Amino acid sequence: MQEPSVIHNTFVIERSYPVRPERVFSAFADPAKKRRWFGVEGKEAAMEQFDMEFRVGGAERARYRFKEGSPFPGVALASEGSYQDIVANRRIVIASTMALGDKRISASLVTIELLPTDQGTDLICTHQGAFFEGADGPQMREAGWRGLLDQLGTELTRD
Repeated sequence: MQEPSVIHNTFVIERSYPVRPERVFSAFADPAKKRRWFGVEGKEAAMEQFDMEFRVGGAERARYRFKEGSPFPGVALASEGSYQDIVANRRIVIASTMALGDKRISASLVTIELLPTDQGTDLICTHQGAFFEGADGPQMREAGWRGLLDQLGTELTRD
């Protein structure tokens, strides 16, 4: 039997933040805030584009270019998504695809749930993905989301 051409995977990441759900929701809804914590700029990549229209049916686009010394120097990484559901201060669902160069590597559905607690907010991130040949794979994607949610925690300490 041949190797499967698609790897399906679901992972769940939970975080607790010491701020109210409205503040966490704002970090997803406000383009300037989201760009600060969601961008992967650094030693290996530079952001070329980040646009978002935060409404059901609205689009989100991010494009990065890998720098010299990275595993893919000069190659673009692009993510395009569409908001499927938004419940203020409670839930965000986005469907997205990711491409490396001209090759689509994955399709995902990400659900962010915000639950109020006495200490602030519990966030539950459920990522359901289909990873195609040449994809970064479920383990790398989960590690990426863990890093993003750490950066979100830093963003929430601003102001």
